[in-house]
Amino acid sequence: MWQLTSTVRHYPWGSRTVIPDLLGELGPADQPYAELWMGAHPDAPSVLSTGISLDKAVAEDPELMLGAAVRERFGDRLPFLMKVLAAEQPLSLQAHPTNEQAEAGFAAEEAAGIPHGDPTRTFKDPFHKPELLLALTPFEALCGFRPVEECLHCLAKLQVPELKPTIAALARGGLRAVIPQLLALSSEHREVLVSAVAQAAARFVAAHDPEFINTYRWAASLAETYPGDPGVVISLMCNHLKLAPGEAVFLPAGNLHAYLCGAGVEVMASSDNVLRGGLTHKHVDLAALIEVLDFTDGRVPVIHPVLGPGGLRYPVPVEDFDLTRIQLDGRAGALTTRGPQVLLCTEGNAELTSSEGTLTLSKGAAAFVPAGAQVTASGPAVLYRTTTNLA
Repeated sequence: MWQLTSTVRHYPWGSRTVIPDLLGELGPADQPYAELWMGAHPDAPSVLSTGISLDKAVAEDPELMLGAAVRERFGDRLPFLMKVLAAEQPLSLQAHPTNEQAEAGFAAEEAAGIPHGDPTRTFKDPFHKPELLLALTPFEALCGFRPVEECLHCLAKLQVPELKPTIAALARGGLRAVIPQLLALSSEHREVLVSAVAQAAARFVAAHDPEFINTYRWAASLAETYPGDPGVVISLMCNHLKLAPGEAVFLPAGNLHAYLCGAGVEVMASSDNVLRGGLTHKHVDLAALIEVLDFTDGRVPVIHPVLGPGGLRYPVPVEDFDLTRIQLDGRAGALTTRGPQVLLCTEGNAELTSSEGTLTLSKGAAAFVPAGAQVTASGPAVLYRTTTNLA
C-alpha cells in the first residue's frame, strides 16, 4: 500500500476553504479549490509515495495492482475515480453517455482528427461516467426531470407570456420536444425569455410564496450569473434535490444534472466525458447532448447507506465502483477486498497495517491498496473507501 499525492483542480466554481481545510492548509486559499482527484485518470493521476504515478504503476504491473477479476472486466486500467468536490457556485447543466455512446462518439471524433484539447471536442475517452455524490455538508443539486405535470405547473405559475411556446411544446410533445427547442433558440430570443423568467421568479421569491420557492430562487440567481442562458428555464423543469450530510445521489447515464452548492465525496467511472446543456460559457454540442439525454421524468431517489463489510455502504447499480464510509475506533478491523482500494481519511488518524508495514493517514491523506492485499485499520478516524463493485 502507498500513500497518494493527488491533484487539486482549480475551477472558478470551487471553494477557497473546504478542500484547503481538509488538506490542513492555513487560511483561505488564494484561488478556488474545486476538486481533489484520487485515482489513475490520465488527466491528473495520483502519485505513489515511490514517486511513480498511479496510472504508470498500474500499467507496469496490472495483475498486482488490479487483480484478475478487475483486469478481465475492465482491462488494464483502474475503473474508478474518487474526488472531493467543493462547489461554492453552480456547475453547468450536464449529462454523461453510456459506454456504447462513448465508444461511438470517441471513435467518430478520433476519425475526424479533432484534437483532444480542442474546446469543441465532446468525447474525451471511450468510457461511460456514472457517478455517486455523497454529501459531506448540506448539498443542493438539480437532478433529472420533474414529472411533466409538475413542470407545466411550475412554468405556468410564473405567468410569463414569453413562456407560452415552451409550455405548449411541453404539453404537446413532452420533455423530448421542449428541451431541444429551448437549446436551439437564437441568442436574442434566449435573452428576452430568460430575463422575463428571472424577473417573474424573483417576484415570487420576494412574495415568499412557498410553492417552488427554492426552484424560483435558484432560477433568478442563475440568470444573474448566466444571462440569456436557456439552462435557467430548463432548471425549472429539473428536480431540486437537497442532501443532508451522509445522504447520496446516484447519477446514471443520460441524467441531466447540475451541482449547485455544497461539498461531497464523488465517486465515478474513470472518464471525463461531459456533455454540457446550459449554465456554461463552454461548448454545447446540441446534437450529441440530445442523443445522450434521458428524457424520463420522475423523482430521483436519495440513497441512504446500508450496513456492509467494514462500514456503511452506498449501493449503486454499476460494477465500476463501490463506496463505503468506515468509522474506525481503536480496535483493528480488516479492510481487505478482492479489488483495488483508494482510502481517504477525512477525520482523525487512521493506522493501516499490512505484511509490508504500517502507514498512518491523517486528515486529508489518501492511500492506494492493491487488489486482495491483507490490510487492517484502526483509529479513531473516518475513512471513505472506493473499490470495485464486482460480485
